[in-house]
Amino acid sequence: MLAALGSLTLRKQFLEDVLPKDQGFQDDYAGIFHFRPRTSNEFWPSLLEKAYAKLRGSYQNLHGGYLSDALVDLTGGVQVQFSLKDPPSDLEEILKAADTSHCLMGCSTSSQMKRNIELRNGIVQNHAYTVTGAVKIRYKNGWKHIIRIWNPWGHGEWKGSWSDNSPQWDYVEPKYREALLRNKDDGEFWMSCKNFQEQFSCLYICNRTPTFLDFGDQHSTVWSVDGHSNLWSPGLATGRNKYSPGSISTNPQYFFKVPDYDPNTYNVVISLMQKHPEDIQDAKTLKIGFFITTENSKVLQQNFSLTRDVTNYFILSPGTYAVVPATTENQEFEFLLRIFVKNQDYNENSNSLPSQALPLDEPRQNQDSSYKAVFLRYANQDSTVDALQLQHLLNEVILQDEMTSLGGRFSFDSCRGILALMDLNSNGRLTLQEFGSLWRSLTKYTDIFSKEDRNHSGFLDVSELKSAIQRAGLATNEQLLHLMALRYGDAGRRIGFSDFVCCMLRLETMTRAFQNLAGDGSQILMTAMEWLTLVMYT
Repeated sequence: MLAALGSLTLRKQFLEDVLPKDQGFQDDYAGIFHFRPRTSNEFWPSLLEKAYAKLRGSYQNLHGGYLSDALVDLTGGVQVQFSLKDPPSDLEEILKAADTSHCLMGCSTSSQMKRNIELRNGIVQNHAYTVTGAVKIRYKNGWKHIIRIWNPWGHGEWKGSWSDNSPQWDYVEPKYREALLRNKDDGEFWMSCKNFQEQFSCLYICNRTPTFLDFGDQHSTVWSVDGHSNLWSPGLATGRNKYSPGSISTNPQYFFKVPDYDPNTYNVVISLMQKHPEDIQDAKTLKIGFFITTENSKVLQQNFSLTRDVTNYFILSPGTYAVVPATTENQEFEFLLRIFVKNQDYNENSNSLPSQALPLDEPRQNQDSSYKAVFLRYANQDSTVDALQLQHLLNEVILQDEMTSLGGRFSFDSCRGILALMDLNSNGRLTLQEFGSLWRSLTKYTDIFSKEDRNHSGFLDVSELKSAIQRAGLATNEQLLHLMALRYGDAGRRIGFSDFVCCMLRLETMTRAFQNLAGDGSQILMTAMEWLTLVMYT
């Protein structure tokens, strides 16, 4: 936990997601907590530790946990674990790319002993550290890759080569030595990449997308992500670690396409995570893994692992592939599968669709946890909402002001369509997490609608609709505008707020679906059943 927090503090974009910056000791401050932090006026580490302990069930569950799990829990990102006993040949390039793209990084030591033991060289066994930097510097007549590491205890440093008082720094140019070296016992130290691999067992790198694999590319690239949340059912699992033709045919398969892009760089990352029920602490962790199959039925096997998630990165040739999640026999629980595919950035081509990574929702004043209270007010006992409850919620909560209500209310049919677009589990209901995504979209579309409805009529004409779509970062043309105005507009081709929401949700969802299937942004190839599955419940 401490190593993950140490990494979090280095990256402002992640820290502000966990600790909103608009907090203070004035409005809505209760002050009901008792801690004993080392620094008397620094409360956030204790508060965050308590919040994370509640998520994991108890403070006890924070001890001996996995650094990899904490990084993902705190960021929602994708994490790759690298064994330093058998490291990739391009480890130094991966570290530099991770540092340049502001990834969270950590590392750990291992030992047969169960307790922390500090060795003579200053390294603590069975301990997690934060990686705070990686650079390549001029050293003597060549170059040297060095790595900066921090002990979250705040003391205890490496005593070997490149430590604070080592002679290696005498051969570094003074301006670089002054910029990099801080000679004090604060737990932070430098070491060579060679010593790093010798002293530590694992390296963990985490970011929203796998930017740490963005090196060696000749063009600007972006990563698309396709997420699938589903349920393993008894009888649909492999039952053993080796490939079984029967299990491949019965397990769920998720297709993705690798674009015609430089195949000599890492271009695919697949992450499979088992989702433990929120109300069950210490839930059993099962051995999980996945297969990758090609169009000619060739199987690339991923080794199974008894961990919460299994993530691996690949260099795949252009083509269509399927991912087949698998676990041990007769087990049932939820999983989250994410497929990341690297694409060339087509933003410079005005005839292309937008970048695969659609713009992140901008922070809004009312985009906070208040949606949870709204959701729970309308939810069933199983904490979900169906189409009828969603209709009541949208009409009673969203259509509160005159501008949004002038264009008519949300019909039951339109709410069924909205629910289908946001229903990742395909069960006809929205969970709190799914509703949270819808709420953020509603907030964004409300802002866009109010800005484009310049005459405050409660409707958008075709030109205002075009501007609204562009403001949302989506692509369109005159023919598509005409069809949307016919489909969602009234007799005068004016679009009210409720129809605007339905239109934008479908446009954004289908744009994402196309971009995930067509990495090159130009065309997709699918079977009739795949097409029907995509369009009949969206």
